[in-house]
Amino acid sequence: MVLTKSEMEIMDVLWEDGGELSRSDFLERSNEKSWKDSSVHILLNGLLKKGAIREAGIVKRSKTFGRTFLPTMTREEYFANTIFSYRHKPEAIGLMAALLERPEMDAETLAAVQALIAEKLAKG
Repeated sequence: MVLTKSEMEIMDVLWEDGGELSRSDFLERSNEKSWKDSSVHILLNGLLKKGAIREAGIVKRSKTFGRTFLPTMTREEYFANTIFSYRHKPEAIGLMAALLERPEMDAETLAAVQALIAEKLAKG
């Protein structure tokens, strides 16, 4: 699943908030957006259709009721799935090697990665 720029902006709001959000919540929290307020309904329905979000409940706002939404995956899961959804998938080893060379990979992060690998190996 590949998301458009506008869909990613919606997902970023969800991931950063961490809770259920309604249409009006998106409008309140989306300061730097490329989409129009009237498009949020279309964007949410597109994300539902793609399976990126799910309906989480219903909330009353003023005199009307609205749906609330939650992401179906974390930001990290989305990017991992996106990388391996391309026709020319990268080799897992090469991808890991490239990630390890990133400046963000400080000693603390490397230790956490090492612990994740050890846990995965122990589970088989």
